[in-house]
Amino acid sequence: MRSSDTRAPIVITGGAQRLGLAMAEALSAQGHAVVITYRRERPLLERLRRAGIETIRADFDDADGPRQLARELRRRYPSLRALIHNASQWIPEGAEMDASLVLDRMHRVHLRAPYLLNLECGELLQRYGEQHGFADIIHMSDYVATTGSSKHIAYAASKAALDNLTLSFATKYAPTVKVNSIAPALLMFNADDDDAYRQKAANKSLLGIVPGEAEGVSAIQYLLDSRYLTGKTIALDGGRHLARAG
Repeated sequence: MRSSDTRAPIVITGGAQRLGLAMAEALSAQGHAVVITYRRERPLLERLRRAGIETIRADFDDADGPRQLARELRRRYPSLRALIHNASQWIPEGAEMDASLVLDRMHRVHLRAPYLLNLECGELLQRYGEQHGFADIIHMSDYVATTGSSKHIAYAASKAALDNLTLSFATKYAPTVKVNSIAPALLMFNADDDDAYRQKAANKSLLGIVPGEAEGVSAIQYLLDSRYLTGKTIALDGGRHLARAG
């Protein structure tokens, strides 16, 4: 992977936990300038700051949150190497929250925020692409965007809409900005997931594993390195779609 222009960071929304955290630490270790966004302060952030990863608070539930973040990025940086939309919320129907509020929140976090950030940071990305050959927008989608989900209907619908943004922004920003999506099935467990759940989850794919966050990091690295891929969604699901068919 080419060395990063430190004035042009890779921005990862929701980069303080799970896959976003793994991305941030891996890319920083490779010499990239990395900026993550977070919703609330936590001790982990100090560790990241000491490692040279910059942090910006951003709340996409706030109607002005995406534009506030874009203004801060424009203030700090003349260009951006990449914008990775990883911020996500996983709220099922039937939770304590009213269904209309669930739909609104899924729309704000998974669709509205990427849409506005892509528009408002487009000039920063294009500037880097004009100087270095290409920049990147990467949307973190989900396996259920193409299958639906009876328990996470609004979530699945918002991720499907995010996949469609990939097509539109790939067209809008070509040839200086590549725009792609990654649609993973389950990549990593929570610490409190029991053995029965872990085995059941692994059995849902043809490959029979839950590979861990490194698989998602590898997919990100592939997209950043590629010179000839845009407007695509990479299904990172271990053949789960074929296991369902069987």
